[in-house]
Amino acid sequence: MKSFHKYAIIVLGSLLIAIGTDFYLVPYKVLDGGIIGIALIINYILGFRIGLVILLCSIPIFIVAWVRNREFFYNSITGMLVSSLFIELLAPFQYYFLYYIELGPLTSSMFGGFLLGTGLGLMLRFETSTGGTDLLANLFSKYIHLNVGIIILLTDGLIIGIGGLLISWETFFYSVISIVSGGIATSICTLKN
Repeated sequence: MKSFHKYAIIVLGSLLIAIGTDFYLVPYKVLDGGIIGIALIINYILGFRIGLVILLCSIPIFIVAWVRNREFFYNSITGMLVSSLFIELLAPFQYYFLYYIELGPLTSSMFGGFLLGTGLGLMLRFETSTGGTDLLANLFSKYIHLNVGIIILLTDGLIIGIGGLLISWETFFYSVISIVSGGIATSICTLKN
């Protein structure tokens, strides 16, 4: 029964991540941090598929996870595959979502970041993840005494800083809002009693 709950959380978290990415961030060229942020930068500049880039960029991180924590590796690889798949499956529906729900870039950045952070936070709470930098953050949190959400927030800041330089100042501004919103959601979901 425990594994059923874990897989249900992986599906729910991955769905929230895909909705936040495809329907809130991509339309306004807003970035997230971590591997998704790197995939978004590559998508905005070169047009590569987000899910595929996530898969490719995750390989080195999964090698580290294989060495450090095999159980987390197995749980995270499932999360990464499911979230990448959902991002690709929902991408064609972006037009329909935007047709019925029109938000500006500020509101979209807040909602998108919050959805991604909630999806990630739920997965981390059940000792799984999407395998990106959140996987590294979870591993590092065992050695340094910082909340996983804070470590992710710092990593995300670096990635959106680079993305802001490569894409635009607006991208950077809205991406800061997105990662702060996501960091808050992740921190709330991963609070320990």
